[in-house]
Amino acid sequence: MSGYGAQSMTAPLRRVLVRQPGEMSRWRDYGWRAEPDPILLGAEHEGLCQALAAAGAEVIVADPADGNPDAVYVYDPALVCDSGSILLRPGKEGRRSEVELLEADLEAAGVPVAARLEAPACAEGGDTLWLDERTLLVGRGYRTSDAGISALEQALPGVDVLAFDLPHLHGRGEVLHLLSLISPLADDLALVHLPLLPVRLVELLEERGVELVEVAAGEFDSLGCNVLALAPRVALALGGNPATRRRLEAAGVDVRVYRGEELSRKGDGGPTCLTRPLLRA
Repeated sequence: MSGYGAQSMTAPLRRVLVRQPGEMSRWRDYGWRAEPDPILLGAEHEGLCQALAAAGAEVIVADPADGNPDAVYVYDPALVCDSGSILLRPGKEGRRSEVELLEADLEAAGVPVAARLEAPACAEGGDTLWLDERTLLVGRGYRTSDAGISALEQALPGVDVLAFDLPHLHGRGEVLHLLSLISPLADDLALVHLPLLPVRLVELLEERGVELVEVAAGEFDSLGCNVLALAPRVALALGGNPATRRRLEAAGVDVRVYRGEELSRKGDGGPTCLTRPLLRA
């Protein structure tokens, strides 16, 4: 078995890369909601790593990126596909330096570079979702451009890249990724925030026979929709969204939680954002 290949959102997680949080003094510059407590931040990240390891994944911990609090959200600067990594070009300018850093981390983990997005193309990992191993869904929003979507099509021959417009909601200054609105939990199950989901995407999911579990009222803003599949119908979720958890459990999902008041809520990044799957099989 290769040490990389993650053209799935829900197959069992075998290898995953995370980044230790670094020095956070620029939290305002990056739009965090409040200054994180460094001691609690480190403890919460360790708890996240323990939860991933307990699920059977090899956890690769990359060094911190001091001065860039968003670098802890390693999902966004790259994709990992069957041929290696696709290095992206974030739409948030302050995050573009993360790409070179993550490239080195991926290569150290044995993941070669398969493709690289160049200016003016922009795309962020949070706007990408594997519906199956030959279908990539991409959200067209303020962080992922038409040129970025075209670049992904070129980088993934043999893959259907399907684009969906994302809503404006609060505008350019507040991130809204495709994965803000949907978290796949099995081939036939997804957690969604239905009011903001593109109509064509809802129809596609219905055509594929995907059951939709809706995030409970009042739990979307607390990252209730950002859930990481550890395996089909096994999920890692941010603690504190009890109604959504009950809905998932009623749908047959084994829900495991981690504490992320500093790590997730203050920076608006849940367990999907905090992890870069390297191998799912």
